Amino acid sequence: MKRVIWLVLDGVGCGAMPDCACFGDDHPNTLLHTSQAVGGLSLPTLERLGLGCIPDTGVGAAGQPLASFGRMAEQSPAKDTVTGHWEMCGVKTTVAPKVWPHGFPPAVLEEITHFSGRGILCNQPASGTEIIAKLGQEHVQTGKLIIYTSADSVLQIAAHEGVVPLEKLYALCAHMREFMMGEYAVGRIIARPFTGENGHFVRTVNRHDWALPAPGKTILDCAEEAGFTTVGVGKIGDIFSGRGLVQSFPDKGNEACMKRVMELCATRFSGILMANLVDFDMLYGHRRDPVGMAGALARIDEGIGELCKILQEGDALLICADHGCDPTHGHTDHTREYVPLLWMDGGPARSLGTLNGFQHAATLAAGHLGLDAGALPWIGQGAACPD
Repeated sequence: MKRVIWLVLDGVGCGAMPDCACFGDDHPNTLLHTSQAVGGLSLPTLERLGLGCIPDTGVGAAGQPLASFGRMAEQSPAKDTVTGHWEMCGVKTTVAPKVWPHGFPPAVLEEITHFSGRGILCNQPASGTEIIAKLGQEHVQTGKLIIYTSADSVLQIAAHEGVVPLEKLYALCAHMREFMMGEYAVGRIIARPFTGENGHFVRTVNRHDWALPAPGKTILDCAEEAGFTTVGVGKIGDIFSGRGLVQSFPDKGNEACMKRVMELCATRFSGILMANLVDFDMLYGHRRDPVGMAGALARIDEGIGELCKILQEGDALLICADHGCDPTHGHTDHTREYVPLLWMDGGPARSLGTLNGFQHAATLAAGHLGLDAGALPWIGQGAACPD
């Protein structure tokens, strides 16, 4: 039995990439700046695995780490969730996904209104929590939809669950996914339901994403075709539009996702179990809450410690991230950063250095499962991890 247990710490970057200024970022470092903001991070499990052996993480360095360690530089010209996951699974893109810094064009707004029968509020880049605080009451009174975007390639539709039933919000988002291709292509359509009363509106766990399908085969596709079991937990099913997954568990939040991972690891299967741990990004990074980020890291560190106790012979543990989301940065969007890479497969731990491309994560997973490199053209020349 060969398995790869793959945890994606959504938004947990580990230092500014050289081109960060091109993405509107000023030397971000999610891990280091979080550590500095709270007077130090205590992450004993991740320290033992080797996280602190990666430069500038603000985490203590283990003398003899249990896992191989390094950091990866994104090759795709982006800093969003979907592109990051595509690349770590082997699909690099050369064109940045389209963004809408001045709002969406009339054709998109007209389609939303035509399908939903509702008017529109906002139509500009905004923080999700701030925009529902500002426009939530007008939405409740008028029924108009709150349409907004960000520095990422996203169309987000916020609506109160008491005004727009979830099934209608989801139907609208699914329709707009079909509409926004080609000229109007956007990386993700995101339903952002909320509840509460004026002054106390809160987003619910019923968020749902509709992503563009990956423009090439991912390691999930290849593993599934080879007869392995592929399982997605959390946002993974949304991110890959269900493709390449035998099973999908859309659990909400870090705690629920880690509980599911523990349950699945207690069963027998061969293949890939990939979980996205979204709270770092959604609850703390975007909201610029370093204290919350530190607490979430400490809780997941404890969870990873429990996970390590039940790993079986033939299991490999892979931990990485998809982008940064520095909670101390001057804007509320993702940040262009290196991401950590930890790999524990029972072999000797070693330094992987700085790797050019997130696809090195997929390379490690493919090697562990014995997938034929000839059938995986996305690995490409020079993409193998260094000796």
